[in-house]
Amino acid sequence: MGLKAGIVGLPNVGKSTLFNAITLNHVEAANYPFATIKPNVGTVTINDERVDNLAKLFNPKKVIYNTFEFYDIAGLVKGASKGEGLGNQFLSHIREVDAIIEVVRCFDSNEIIHVENSVDPIRDIQIINLELIIADLESVNNRLAKIANKARISKDKEALNEINLLEKAKECLEKELPLRSLSFNEEEIKTLKNFNFLTIKPIIYVANVSDNDLADIENCKYYQLVKEFALKEGNIALPISCEIESELANLPKEERQEFLETLGLKVSGLDVLVKEAYKLLNLSTFFTVGSDEVRAWSFKNGMLAPDCAGIIHTDFKKGFIKAEVYTYDDIMKYKSETALKEAGKIRIEGKDYLAKDGDIFFFRFNV
Repeated sequence: MGLKAGIVGLPNVGKSTLFNAITLNHVEAANYPFATIKPNVGTVTINDERVDNLAKLFNPKKVIYNTFEFYDIAGLVKGASKGEGLGNQFLSHIREVDAIIEVVRCFDSNEIIHVENSVDPIRDIQIINLELIIADLESVNNRLAKIANKARISKDKEALNEINLLEKAKECLEKELPLRSLSFNEEEIKTLKNFNFLTIKPIIYVANVSDNDLADIENCKYYQLVKEFALKEGNIALPISCEIESELANLPKEERQEFLETLGLKVSGLDVLVKEAYKLLNLSTFFTVGSDEVRAWSFKNGMLAPDCAGIIHTDFKKGFIKAEVYTYDDIMKYKSETALKEAGKIRIEGKDYLAKDGDIFFFRFNV
């Protein structure tokens, strides 16, 4: 599954610095608005010790981790929904991602300019969120204008249901609330996907704090404001020093943990961000193993075994017969598939099997 998260925010809040650290690529991170015109794309590995442990057991020729694509989207400004600062172009880039990572500046500095001339994280969040809301409202109004009269005359049930759904969305947006604040049934969600609305996408707020504040985060007033705002929305806020993450990214792997420990940290903020983004999209991991390859695969929670087979190859789903399944915990305990078989820990599952995080699959199919 191709997973995409878009990094958004006002200009000069640390988006490109964060992106550099995530991807270990060096895109432009200039100290002026609109330094980023096209979205830079980078792929980051999802560190998963289970993959490492399975590789030690099976000693494969290849080891493949789950990955996440991050898009560094140029800074939005007030009026972006009306085209300010090339806003419409940037908003179109956001439509292509699965989740939004909104970076908010939470530190004072006389050296780095702020497009609004002061540091106020809640104001900045509201600017970005309002621009996304306005863009969605315009999409809703355009669609209603196109189909409303025709649907009411024809009395087409499907079209009338769509109108009711759009009216529900319009009422929410006119209250300056994102669509993710509403509850939708499965049929409504299916319809909404056709419109690629911005404010229905799940979101994580990244509070870009100074290295000093990261060490004493409970007393960082800016972060606490962002955290409180996110909690009220039912979202999460992560304190990250983009500058520290950039420094970490440039260190040899063996030195990173030592550097983290000097800062009083166990894991990097980026590892936390990647894992939270993964959870945000309601994803889990299954594995395929063998002497040729040990590989992690992402799947949506709620998928059945044939759906997971289809992630590997469409033919696997089409000709699915059964799946041999055992758990990561069991292979770690018994150390070999032979020992698993002797202990009766390898199961045969059919088309109705609900995949679980940590499952190890061998799919049997016939096309």
